[in-house]
Amino acid sequence: MNTASIRALEREILDDIPLARAIDLRIAAADGDMLTLAAPLGPNINDKGCAFGGSLASLLTLAGWSLLSLRLRTAGEDCDVYVQDSHLRYLAPVWGDLAATARLAEGEDWKSFFGMLASRGKGRLRVIASVPGENGAPATTLEARFVALRRAANVGAA
Repeated sequence: MNTASIRALEREILDDIPLARAIDLRIAAADGDMLTLAAPLGPNINDKGCAFGGSLASLLTLAGWSLLSLRLRTAGEDCDVYVQDSHLRYLAPVWGDLAATARLAEGEDWKSFFGMLASRGKGRLRVIASVPGENGAPATTLEARFVALRRAANVGAA
């Protein structure tokens, strides 16, 4: 992935989503098949001293959204991306800085997604994301379906 594209997406997220600024989100890594968002514990702490559940949910959702958005931009596609549905599991507290890594769910592939987008002007894709806990095992997981709609296809659809 192009570093300039990654930084441009990060800047857009921070400019357009106030919550992203509040949780101090950063894109830590991206390679086209996975993307990791990071945020320090400080602004995301709860009353028990561990990560706030809302921050974890937001970071995981944004990791999936960012993975899809970055891949679309790299392919030259101008799309709006939405989370359609998601399932979140809190398995253990997160006592340190947050790092949410997103990748395609099992059985999903970019070729099918881009084929659907080409033929229909929209595509759906399931993404899995997780934040590790102290022992490296997933502490919080998200499985979500995202939808991408070509902006030209959205004209008059409102």
